[in-house]
Amino acid sequence: MAGSAVLLVALVLLARGMFHSALEVRMAPASMVSPRRVGATLVASGYVVAQRRAAVASKGTGRLVYLGVVEGDRVRKGQVIARLEDADVRAQLAQARANLQLSQADLHNVEQSLSRARVLKDSGYTTSASVDSAEARYLQVKSGIAVAQAMVEGAEVALENTVIRAPFDGTVLTKDADVGEVVAPLAASAFSKAAVVTIADLRSLEVEADVSESNLEGVSVGQPSEIVLDAYPDQRYPASVAMIVPTADRAKATVQVKVAFHSYDARVLPEMAAKVHFLPVSVQATDADTQSVLTVPANAVAERGGRTVVYMVNGGRAAEIPVATGKRLGSAVSILQGLAPGALVIDSVSDRVRPGVKVTVR
Repeated sequence: MAGSAVLLVALVLLARGMFHSALEVRMAPASMVSPRRVGATLVASGYVVAQRRAAVASKGTGRLVYLGVVEGDRVRKGQVIARLEDADVRAQLAQARANLQLSQADLHNVEQSLSRARVLKDSGYTTSASVDSAEARYLQVKSGIAVAQAMVEGAEVALENTVIRAPFDGTVLTKDADVGEVVAPLAASAFSKAAVVTIADLRSLEVEADVSESNLEGVSVGQPSEIVLDAYPDQRYPASVAMIVPTADRAKATVQVKVAFHSYDARVLPEMAAKVHFLPVSVQATDADTQSVLTVPANAVAERGGRTVVYMVNGGRAAEIPVATGKRLGSAVSILQGLAPGALVIDSVSDRVRPGVKVTVR
C-alpha cells in the first residue's frame, strides 16, 4: 500500500510537470542609447588625436638649465619653455662684437688715410699708386666689417637657439627632459634627449578611425556622425567626417577616416579610445539628439488591460512591471518611467507571458 501511494504521488507530480512546464524566454537589457545612434549605418573604432601637435626640441646642443612648464600647463606662441646653458655662446657673441668694434675703429683710420691721399694727389705731392693703395685698404676694412657683422649675427642666432619657445598656443602633454640632462637636436647619443616637451592644440582634436575597405562606400566627407568615448559611454558628441585619408593600410585592409567634433568639453583628451557611429546623410544634428534615452526592444513591451507593461523574472516566474513609453527608435522603444538602466526584461513577449507564469531563461 505504501509503495502504491508513493507511485501515485510521483505520477501526479509528473503530470503536473507535463501540463505546467516552464516557458522558455530570452532576456534583454534596458540600455541607454542615443536616438541618433539607432540609425547608424556603420560603427568604427579609433582614437582622439590632436591635429596640431609638436615635440618641441632645441636647435642647439647643451645642458638643460631651466624648464618652466609641467604637464597640463597652457602655453602661448613664443613663450619661453626652457633654456640651455649658454655661457660659451655668450662668450662667442662677446668676441664677435669686439672684433666688429675693432674693424669699425680701423675703418676710421683708413677713411682718413684715403682722404689725405686724395688731397695730396690733387696737390701733386703723391702718386696715383698711393691713392690706389689707400682705396684698397679702405675696401679691405669695409669687407672685414661685413664679416664681423655676420659673425655677430651668427652668435646671436646661436644664443637664441639656447632658448626653447612654444611654436603655437597649446597645452603641454608630456615632459620629455629634466633639468640637468643634455639636449641635442637629433639625440645623437643614448644620454641626450631630442624633445623637451610635447605640446598639442586641444582645439584641434579629431578622431582618427580605421574603416574597413569593404565598408568605405558607406562613408563620405561631411557625413553626420556621433562620437562615443570609451571613458564616458553615456556621453555623445555630435561630429562629421572631415577627411578620408587617400591611402589604405595594406596590412589591415583599412582606410583612415578623420572625424571632427562639432563641440566637446574638457573631458576629451588626446589618445582616448573612441567609437564613431556614422549616420545617414539625411540625419540632422540637434542638441536633443545627444541626450541618451533608456530603451528596450519593442517586442519586450506589451499591452495588458489598457496598461503598457514589460516583464522581468523574479524567483523563476514572470513579474509584470508597468512602464511609460516614448517614441519608437528603430527596433527599440524608449522607456520614460518604470525601469532602471541595466534591468533585464523578457524579450519577445507572447500572449503566454502573464504575471506568475513559470519561466526559464534560455
